Amino acid sequence: MELRQLEYLVAVAEEANFTRAAARLHVAQPGVSAQIRQLERELGQDLFDRSGRTVRLTEAGRAALPHARAALAAVADTRAAVDEVTGLVRGQVAVGMVTACASVELADLLATFHAQHPGVDIALSEANSDVLLAGLLDGTLDLAWVAVSGPTPPGLHAHVVADEALVAAVGPDDEWADRPTVTLAELVSRPLISLPRGTGMRTALEQACARHGLRPEVALEATSPPLLAQLAGQGLGVAILATSMAGADPRLHAVAITRPELRGRIEVAWRADGHAGPAAQALIRHARAALGRAAADRSDRSVA
Repeated sequence: MELRQLEYLVAVAEEANFTRAAARLHVAQPGVSAQIRQLERELGQDLFDRSGRTVRLTEAGRAALPHARAALAAVADTRAAVDEVTGLVRGQVAVGMVTACASVELADLLATFHAQHPGVDIALSEANSDVLLAGLLDGTLDLAWVAVSGPTPPGLHAHVVADEALVAAVGPDDEWADRPTVTLAELVSRPLISLPRGTGMRTALEQACARHGLRPEVALEATSPPLLAQLAGQGLGVAILATSMAGADPRLHAVAITRPELRGRIEVAWRADGHAGPAAQALIRHARAALGRAAADRSDRSVA
């Protein structure tokens, strides 16, 4: 009996499907089937009922499953105990990144973490902030770069990376091209160009409008802030952008939004309960230290 056979047994039982189990394990499906068959021959009993549309455990399989899980857990505990003595961290971490977040700090942070902990696999995914926040809270993600407009959600800790005003960006021929400011009530009278729902900037707009009884008309959506800028520059509407994003396109005129001002933040967030595994804890410690140093460097440069 081999550990990989027990691992395959647990995966097939949890997925109720050999193909999904193989995909989860990153092996070929025939290999999973062959190893399960070999384990069944060793034990002298069928572990799975393969007659239906889904694979189900037999009585013998149900009896074997908790022991297989216990054996795999014991192996993981043994490895963790040895790694703790040697100072080695292994495992996998899942990192999320808000859509279109071009963060040099993120790339640098992951690169330095990988150099320090080569035994940890890093999985990076991109999504809107609402999806990332949900992933942090349900444990799917260990760390995420998110865009938020209000308080950090309960159950999470966060480090603010950027905090800036949102502006109405218009092209050079727009009727607002010479205006310094515009109220929120005036803003919603125009067709808007915005990131999709679930993103930080869109949430900031919608929450502010809801508080003031206003309904914005979003005529165009795009997941890329540079594309929003291009659409506004072509006169297709008023783009809602962060100040720095609007300033990056010389064709655009940034109109400050007042009554009320809209703001957006980029935060690095993680769960507050401290229940993360060793690899995730190492990543969080690394991120907090790296982001703290980066903030101190920015402060020193501003003073100078």
